[in-house]
Amino acid sequence: MGLTKLIKLFNQGASYTQGLAMFGLRLYLAPVLIQAGYNKLSNFSNTAQWFGNPDWGLGLPMPEVLAALAAGTEFFGGILLLVGLATRLVALPMMITMLVAAVTVHWQNGWLAISDASSWLANEQVLASVEKLGKAKEILQQYGNYEWLTSSGNIVILNNGIEFAITYFLMLFALFAFGGGPGLSIDYYLARATKQD
Repeated sequence: MGLTKLIKLFNQGASYTQGLAMFGLRLYLAPVLIQAGYNKLSNFSNTAQWFGNPDWGLGLPMPEVLAALAAGTEFFGGILLLVGLATRLVALPMMITMLVAAVTVHWQNGWLAISDASSWLANEQVLASVEKLGKAKEILQQYGNYEWLTSSGNIVILNNGIEFAITYFLMLFALFAFGGGPGLSIDYYLARATKQD
């Protein structure tokens, strides 16, 4: 068997994983988005205030409308993603939501979501967090039960950069481009049913 035939067989075999890949993206994103939407819906008045307030919030116009759109898109869109229904349709407004979040909330903090001073992406804010984290650990070791406090993981400083928003955007973009995927989405079976008619 020649190299060309082997490559062709490999590519054909790999193409069968598309449904699993799209299902994996949907399965990963759905709980993240559903939870974000649920948080906004369950604290709607606070969310709308944060969207609209120019002093301590985002200063967006029509905050109630935008908060409702963001919350509904994330919550109901996340449920649709989970089952693979209208995947491309719901991915588009979610991509817009992620871009708005990246620009309005995260952009000024740089790339990193969690402060990591050893990263080549560390900005001044991240570098300054080393001293703050050290001081927080020192206080906790002196006045708290440090072993218990860290038994679930290390204490870190949230940088709140664009890392997660852009990652989610790219995952949603893949779902927009390829759909819910063959085999493991309602979209796939609806498309098959309409082709048979």
